[in-house]
Amino acid sequence: MRRRRRPPAPPEPHLMTYLRTAVWGPAEFVGPPPARLVGKGVLVGAVAASAILGTALLGAWTGVTALARGEAGLAVVAALAVYLVSVGAGRALVGVTALLGVCFALQAPQAAAGMVLAERGQVRSVMVTSVEAARMAGGGDGHYLCAVTNRDGVPLGIRIWRGCDGSIRPGDTIDVVYDPRERVPPRGATGGPGPWRGPARWGAALLAAGATAVVRSYRLPAQSGTV
Repeated sequence: MRRRRRPPAPPEPHLMTYLRTAVWGPAEFVGPPPARLVGKGVLVGAVAASAILGTALLGAWTGVTALARGEAGLAVVAALAVYLVSVGAGRALVGVTALLGVCFALQAPQAAAGMVLAERGQVRSVMVTSVEAARMAGGGDGHYLCAVTNRDGVPLGIRIWRGCDGSIRPGDTIDVVYDPRERVPPRGATGGPGPWRGPARWGAALLAAGATAVVRSYRLPAQSGTV
């Protein structure tokens, strides 16, 4: 006669509490979190997001390659993750915040370049030498890419998609915005969303995740016993 296996014992309450604390943070407050704690969390998230975009913008404006490519932004993300771990934030929230920070840091250079062109860019006409339809993942046509040359017939070395559509033919001219200091690459003068819309969503998500991690890291002050 086969013996029945006993069902596994349910996890002990203190083990579940430890796992919840380690994964999501202790959050040792009753009701809504204290306003000061929320303010601290928002400040941490805002400083991190501002530093990521600010370093990319500084690099695009001054031409410092390490800043313009977003490497400094990734360093800010690493510093933010270390800070969250040091204050006892939940590991899951640290990971989510770091992932959002990396996504934001990778998009910040394009946004920064667009901001530089919006501030000091100049518009000029360039000649289209070829038009190519970019393929999407599903196999359909996405947008069009135009290879262009400047007024002297020198290829710009990049392909323009803003202002390039199916009606453009080789020999036509389109307008591009270029940086007179040549620190950021030119882009089409018309069409396409603003340079900050996409990165702004990632920045807002980073701020929210960082603030949540800080808020949930709160622990009640230790009570000293009396004899």
